[in-house]
Amino acid sequence: MIKILVHSFFILFFAVPAVWAAPPEDNSNAADANRNLEGQVNSVSQFSDIKPSDWAFQALQSLVERYGCIAGYPDATYRGNRALSRYEFAAGLNACLDRVNELIAAGTNDLVKKEDLVVLQKLQTEFAAELTTLRGRVDTLEAHTATLEKQQFSTTTKLNAQIITAVSDTFGNRVGGDRDESRIYFANRGRLNFESSFTGKDLLRVRLEFGNFANSNGASQIAAATGTGMTRLNFDSDSNDTLFVPHIRYYFQVSDSLNFVVGPTGIGYTDISTTVTPATIADDGNGVPSLFGSYSPLFRRGGGGAAANWNISKDFVLTLGYLASSPNVPSASSGLFDGGYNALAHLAYYGKQGAIGVAYSHGYSPGGVVDIAAGTGSALSNAPFGNNIATSNNIVGAQGFYRFSPNFQIHGWGGYIWANAKNSGLSDISNGRGGTDSLFVNNGDNANVWFGAIGMSFPDVGGRGNLPGILFGIPPRVSNSDVRQDRDNAYHIEAFYRYRLNDNISVTPGFWVILNPENDSRNDTQYVGVIRTTFDF
Repeated sequence: MIKILVHSFFILFFAVPAVWAAPPEDNSNAADANRNLEGQVNSVSQFSDIKPSDWAFQALQSLVERYGCIAGYPDATYRGNRALSRYEFAAGLNACLDRVNELIAAGTNDLVKKEDLVVLQKLQTEFAAELTTLRGRVDTLEAHTATLEKQQFSTTTKLNAQIITAVSDTFGNRVGGDRDESRIYFANRGRLNFESSFTGKDLLRVRLEFGNFANSNGASQIAAATGTGMTRLNFDSDSNDTLFVPHIRYYFQVSDSLNFVVGPTGIGYTDISTTVTPATIADDGNGVPSLFGSYSPLFRRGGGGAAANWNISKDFVLTLGYLASSPNVPSASSGLFDGGYNALAHLAYYGKQGAIGVAYSHGYSPGGVVDIAAGTGSALSNAPFGNNIATSNNIVGAQGFYRFSPNFQIHGWGGYIWANAKNSGLSDISNGRGGTDSLFVNNGDNANVWFGAIGMSFPDVGGRGNLPGILFGIPPRVSNSDVRQDRDNAYHIEAFYRYRLNDNISVTPGFWVILNPENDSRNDTQYVGVIRTTFDF
């Protein structure tokens, strides 16, 4: 009996080096689900991929049905054509040797002959090192598993975080002033995202955030020092390093082609759709450093609400969303439908080398919170009728990118805004020189705003993970208005180089020039320099 067992075992494990092997790495879910061995089988017929015509069928049948020392996979396959490692062979040999010991203990004295024991002893000696190593690895794995089970934060939740620090300064006289009022500063912003999945097809994100780039009233400190939001960094938010929850988002699928996003706070257009820019270009910590240069101002609006994404086909995605500015406030001119809001329709096409999208946004801002250009343009373009006049806005935009090669890509975006005054009265309106004039606004007055940019970037140039890039753009400008329009065009010229130290740390020197800040040639040119360090984990 022992000779038969040994003979069958040798046929399977030496003549066919594919038996008892774990499957190779596979990124598919099906492979992941069936990668682990299951319990012993009782009959070779339980293997769906083993046929009587297979040349090793008899040996496999003997080991399975007479000795019970062969295991299969959860999908009822044996996978006899997989590669075999020495560790896997040692595991299979050990299982069969354990079975032999059971048979010996239950049998008679003449069951085992001396030559059989010599063969078995030789096998055990030859693979003693592998068996010892395997036992050690199993013991270590069990210890690590026990530790993780005791110390794990949650079985459903993981943490991913981004910490940004920046040393920055601007050069040039303040808008409307005669001296440079900014100084070198060192500030930070951190985001801790707790992401949970309950079904494998959903994602709940709760964000904790802190930072100290802003004043206590939430306004950008660098914009206050220079007199223009055109000098703002992409991440210059939050004040006093106060920890708060600015963002709660829940994503779930209802079918392969339809998913929804809902959230009561901090949901932006970028959380319900994509900016249609190359990978990481729009990322606060790893992309373009300036606020204006990161992505189209059209996508810089949000609040709390819901959206749906419909995959019309493999390449076309339609996003429809509605976000209220203050959905949690039950008083008049607030709430989910009676206050400020923004609604988005975005159709995007994704190809092999690039993507293109067209978007339409409609919004309403009550008096006191008007910011239709999202702080990226002149003060006049943000509030063309002054901040205390309720304003509606309609925006159409196009954005896209194309990857010419792995190391060269181009992206761009542009848009047009038409705004309408929703009430009448005297209003303080920006004069382009850091001050305001009191002008009368009529209900129904119109204003038109243009913006656009084009950029080039070079992934992995200078090293894996590096990203040099340049960008030229025209920040939002009021080109026509019943009340007041901007005098000139401002021009934004930017260069940056993200240097990847490792998978978790990058350093990005960046520099940009703003000609005619606040769309007024009477203002001195502004120069902005920054060294951004980003920690992702």
